[in-house]
Amino acid sequence: MKDTNEILRYFPNNIYQIFLNLFSENNKIINEMQEIRMRVNRPIVIKLRDKDLIVQYNINQTEILQILERLCENSIYAYKNQICEGFITVRGGHRVGLTGSCVIENKKIINVKYISSLNFRIAREVLNCSTRVLREIIDIENNTIYNTIIAAPPGRGKTTVLRDIIRRLSDGIEEINFKGKICGVVDERGEIASMYKGIPQNDIGIRTDVIENVDKYQGIHMLIRTMAPEIIACDEIGSSDDVEAIHYALYSGVKGIFTMHSKCVDDLKNNKKIYELIDNKEIQKVVFL
Repeated sequence: MKDTNEILRYFPNNIYQIFLNLFSENNKIINEMQEIRMRVNRPIVIKLRDKDLIVQYNINQTEILQILERLCENSIYAYKNQICEGFITVRGGHRVGLTGSCVIENKKIINVKYISSLNFRIAREVLNCSTRVLREIIDIENNTIYNTIIAAPPGRGKTTVLRDIIRRLSDGIEEINFKGKICGVVDERGEIASMYKGIPQNDIGIRTDVIENVDKYQGIHMLIRTMAPEIIACDEIGSSDDVEAIHYALYSGVKGIFTMHSKCVDDLKNNKKIYELIDNKEIQKVVFL
């Protein structure tokens, strides 16, 4: 993790001390920690790579609220839109999911009250993890990429690989004489660039523009109209609106690289709209992780 204190500083002092003691007893926890889940009146659960670690401390409602206030820099109202989306992105690119009692107006969430759960998802960059995938998707002869879908079940690292691909395509790859490309990222859930107050917390390359907290349909149209990207990247496509936006991008002369949940070809075929892109050869490569 970039800095343990990026996460711990949001915790009340007694919980902070519990974590410090835990880390001092077993330093491996820091490197293997993926999530910290906190639920009212229940033990804290730390998700490691291959197991869950139960911290026998029942967090109470007041402590949950204290943590939320610190996450929002003591201005919960300023973070209301993020809260209504179910997450808050903090410095370092870490993302905190939350649940509670939703207030609905005109079929839209306008507030979340009585926060009952927090999930700290630890952001990690794995530089150069995309090398094998890049070999498959780069069109060296034309100094571009093939339109590509990266497919895998949840938790297999699709977003991590996509992020590294964007970084390398944006910066250029000197060893194969690949010139850097203008990349446009539609970061609908803030998981690729992990923007914090407009600043990407992850390295996404020197020629990359990011639009976040907007659906892929709007985001792709806005990026193409305003930033003239050579490559568009999106995470977790699947809806008919996503497909329509991808059509718009590809027929505008923009290359695309996307991820989606799928473990095999049969899964892809179950999403008829997505499979049409493949069948029509608009998507030229599918890589399964």
